[in-house]
Amino acid sequence: MPLSNPRTIYGVHEVVIYHRSTGLPYGTLRVVGGSSLALTGELVNLMGGSSPYSWDAQDGNITGEMSLKPKEYPDFLFQVMLGAVPVELTDDPGNTSALTNVLNASLQDAATGIASVGVKSGSESDLKFGKYIVVAVSPTTVDVYALSSVDFLRGVNDGEYIDDTLKITSTPLTITGTGGVTELPKFGVEFIGGSGVVAMTPGDTAEFEINPPSTQQMDAKIGELGSCIPEFGAIVTAQKKGDGSMWLFDCFRVKALGLPFNMDEKAFSEAEITATLLFDSAKNGIINARYIKPASGCA
Repeated sequence: MPLSNPRTIYGVHEVVIYHRSTGLPYGTLRVVGGSSLALTGELVNLMGGSSPYSWDAQDGNITGEMSLKPKEYPDFLFQVMLGAVPVELTDDPGNTSALTNVLNASLQDAATGIASVGVKSGSESDLKFGKYIVVAVSPTTVDVYALSSVDFLRGVNDGEYIDDTLKITSTPLTITGTGGVTELPKFGVEFIGGSGVVAMTPGDTAEFEINPPSTQQMDAKIGELGSCIPEFGAIVTAQKKGDGSMWLFDCFRVKALGLPFNMDEKAFSEAEITATLLFDSAKNGIINARYIKPASGCA
């Protein structure tokens, strides 16, 4: 009888992450640069005397590691790697965050400062994604700075920096009391003055964020105290070969920590994650490896 063809693994198809308690999936990673399951063992060598060689060797520890190279960032990856729970919005007409004081407390003030910031009706198309800083120039005027220019070309009116300080107001904006409205030109937002006489302290600052009309938004606060990073299970599937053969690896108990956000010039981001494969007492192992070559071949 001739030798059979070698059993080989080719490529990667997907990685599915699932809850250990229910078995239900968190989700799937389809755009992956690779995945490896490394079971690396060490031998305990008996040395002694004048011999430079080992007299005996016995099994030591085996370290189980899973390496993942995802090229996508779904919500569940933030949860299982960082303990963060993303908040999703869909079909949003455009919005701003609340104006929040940064330096001291006179700028955002319902009575004597800026009561709020919001979208100017009819100017939603000019909303430009990013974070903005408002600084009091005098008791009644402010300048605004943009912390990114990535979305300046959105809308009818292009945004621009006035100088190297990243200021976007050519002249200070005057904030009027008793609920007066002041537009931030070209950016689709307006400031509402306090209910009383405006009297801000020069140099005080506040911040807000702008989101243009969108079909999808995600916010994830990373590093909150008390956040929980769960253990999870993982199904790693190799690419189906031309003869129809397939590999599936069920990793029962996986622990990972950390998620790199790599941004290189003119390249898609690819994270490199190393997770530990832990022993599962209930299943008496760490991985179940399955191989099949269907009789019907590559269906």
